[in-house]
Amino acid sequence: MDKLKAMTSFGVENYFREKYAGKRVFITGHTGFKGSWLTTWLIEIGAIVKGYSLEPVHGLNLFESLEIKGNHESKIGDIRDYERLESEVVDFEPDYVFHLAAQPLVRYSYDYPIDTYQTNVIGTGNLLMAIKKLDNPCAIVLITTDKVYLNNEWHYPYRETDRLGGYDPYSSSKACCELLIDSFRNSYFNLNQYQYHQKAIAVARAGNVIGGGDWSRDRIIPDIVKALRSNKTVEMRNPRAVRPWQHVIEPLAGYLLLGARLSETPCQFAKAWNFGPLLQDNITVNKLVDHAIEIWGSGTSKDISNDKDPHEAGLLKLDINKTLNELGWKPKFDSKEAIHLTIQWYKDFISGQNSKDLLLKDISKYLKKAE
Repeated sequence: MDKLKAMTSFGVENYFREKYAGKRVFITGHTGFKGSWLTTWLIEIGAIVKGYSLEPVHGLNLFESLEIKGNHESKIGDIRDYERLESEVVDFEPDYVFHLAAQPLVRYSYDYPIDTYQTNVIGTGNLLMAIKKLDNPCAIVLITTDKVYLNNEWHYPYRETDRLGGYDPYSSSKACCELLIDSFRNSYFNLNQYQYHQKAIAVARAGNVIGGGDWSRDRIIPDIVKALRSNKTVEMRNPRAVRPWQHVIEPLAGYLLLGARLSETPCQFAKAWNFGPLLQDNITVNKLVDHAIEIWGSGTSKDISNDKDPHEAGLLKLDINKTLNELGWKPKFDSKEAIHLTIQWYKDFISGQNSKDLLLKDISKYLKKAE
């Protein structure tokens, strides 16, 4: 813990700059919601970033609105295209890899299960095979989800050692992805032979992420904003569902910290880590919507639950004690602050403010709290 105390006194922002400035960082899924935030943050602290992702979705899109410039190279490609992916990874020789590319939607996975498995499982395997071709040391953070756990929908919060599973194709694909990662780590990146391959692989399991700039289909915050912006009633599919909501900056700071620690002491941190809120900040969909409407200043909501809708978990909690005690990461925003930052971002963006300025302002607020 001495190193963690030293890092805190040095300052989180300075620590990140020390670890990433001038370093080569490869990000898959950089045009997505979390990827756009992470790419912007890394460029801001001086990293040399190369992104590999599908084309941004046309229409409202955070990545395009950010107009990211600087130490950034954007490559449009599919992680299922192994030859293209391998070429981009090997040519770049990254010091760090953050894998965010995925098919991330539960409801979409019911309609397109095979596409979901191919993207989430085979895509991850392709990336790891590409990393296997690297000759240089590399710290790799693979992002999965809180939904990898076999969810019994009890109040017990899931620990990293709990059994994996998945009811819906999305959750199942991510659990399969973790089995693949574990196999590849044992087979090709075994920590007992680290001095030979010099690749350290960690898995980050994040809770439900909210924040400004998410316009994805079938996600609660975009649905709320679209309804309120149009003076329509917010429709809730599962208002009593409890989720580990957290602001997008929280897990991203966790990924950056995890990557940095992997580069320092790889054999200690090459494992799975939960990133979520404190237990008291696990709240229902209904409560989240009420807070959002209050911050927006007007609006109504209604329950449109339907037994014929595809199954979605009603209760999910994460145990973050290992991450708190061993990694030294702790959430800085409670649920109400996270919702307020998120809704205010959209209000400011709709009023004409610049999306990149808004994003950097929220990161600055986080860093001030982190100090």
